[in-house]
Amino acid sequence: MTEEKRTIKLPHNVIMEDRKNLSVSGVSDIDRFDEQTIVVFTDMGELTIKGYDLHINKLNVDTGELTVEGDIYSLMYSDQEKKSTGLFTKIFK
Repeated sequence: MTEEKRTIKLPHNVIMEDRKNLSVSGVSDIDRFDEQTIVVFTDMGELTIKGYDLHINKLNVDTGELTVEGDIYSLMYSDQEKKSTGLFTKIFK
């Protein structure tokens, strides 16, 4: 079943409200996070979120939903392939 989930592409949307609240869909894994940087993997590439006092309010990798709150000043994509060393991959291995 895990392989089946990986072949299904999740819709990817990014919605930011007042640079304080961010909703991201299509998230497949989280690489790392702290109060200034959150790095997530999506089907569109690696997404790096930078800001101050960042907090993950909701994360559901089954549905691909992520909500972040804080002072957001940067969203950056890179086209790197997903590594199998993500935080949740390590935890649930």
